[in-house]
Amino acid sequence: MLSREEKLHRLLTRGVEEIIEKEHLEKALQSGKPLRVKLGIDPTASDLHLGHAVVLRKLKEFQELGHKIVLIIGDFTARIGDPTGRTKERPPLEPEEVEKNMKTFKEQASRIISFSSSKNPAEIRYNSEWYKKMKLEEFMYKMMSLFSVQNLLGKEDFEKRINERQSIQLKEFIYPLLQAYDSAVVKADVEIGGTDQTFNLLMGRAAQRNFKMSGQDILTVSLLEGLDGVKKMSKSLDNFIALDDEGAQMFGKIMSLPDKLISKYFLLTTDLEEIEIKTLEKSLSPRDFKARLGFEIVKIYHGEKAAEKAKGDFESIFSKKEIPEDIQILNIKNKNISSLDLVVLSGVVKSKSEARRLIEQGGLEVQGKVFQNPKEVMNLEGGEAVKIGKRHFFRIKI
Repeated sequence: MLSREEKLHRLLTRGVEEIIEKEHLEKALQSGKPLRVKLGIDPTASDLHLGHAVVLRKLKEFQELGHKIVLIIGDFTARIGDPTGRTKERPPLEPEEVEKNMKTFKEQASRIISFSSSKNPAEIRYNSEWYKKMKLEEFMYKMMSLFSVQNLLGKEDFEKRINERQSIQLKEFIYPLLQAYDSAVVKADVEIGGTDQTFNLLMGRAAQRNFKMSGQDILTVSLLEGLDGVKKMSKSLDNFIALDDEGAQMFGKIMSLPDKLISKYFLLTTDLEEIEIKTLEKSLSPRDFKARLGFEIVKIYHGEKAAEKAKGDFESIFSKKEIPEDIQILNIKNKNISSLDLVVLSGVVKSKSEARRLIEQGGLEVQGKVFQNPKEVMNLEGGEAVKIGKRHFFRIKI
């Protein structure tokens, strides 16, 4: 059990890249006064993933120390889209898409932070609360007079796109202003985010000062690379591990990570202490080290039994070349089905072109036999074990 001092040290160091103003934040934490700690997430997709979990876990550390955490779901700003890291304009989101995505956000976030604690529940806010009520005159005065064009052009993403003669929509300039105003509305003492959000977080600090408030302290955490081992985890890049992934799927994805990321994933996504992580790294082979990582992550989101099962199934499939007994059932109406239609029906891929490419690359096995012709018609009897891609297994039912 960690002491309060050890928890404070962990809060300010583990996975942390930068703190602005560190000395001020340290004094505030030592004072015993509960701080308001803000995190904003836009529901631009339906799933939260391990990349989101990194900042949510840091938010949880503040909550466990007695601070009031404020999760802002940007249902209004999601329709504009954060231009951070974008090399081109983001397609607009319809209100229905945002509404659909929001429904899953709180449930998924509640696996990490508590909204129902009787002592210190998280505060959840939607920024449409204030933006839908704001009149144009108020917007012009409160928002657009706060910052200059030069301020916004200092954002690296904008500068890069201008140099590359890429289009920037006016609404993209507005996004940092809106996120900044959120900090003023909720009176945040601290705001946390990934290192790619530093500009937006500083804008929030400046906005508060324009409203005669003390500027929020800022804490940024490391970005988590996705399954490709290079780019930031993102659903749009299809390199993500969703919090909603089933245990076996989550474990399998983790086992496909590049070895160089194992220690970083342990540090940012698990509860193991750093000294234990270092001991495991020295004593285990890279494969076993990664398997322990998979076990720890699945345990957090699905429980220890599910983690044991996911690990056991993976070992059976990939080490002993066996198929797990309780794999997903794939129902087909006609036993005579083409390779292409079978893969499309499984839902593993999103389009026929992806299915065709997967098959041609040897990604379809039925009872251990590889099918590489998308047009080939199979005569199935039911009960066959099907492997699609590296991690998806099905049992055929006619």
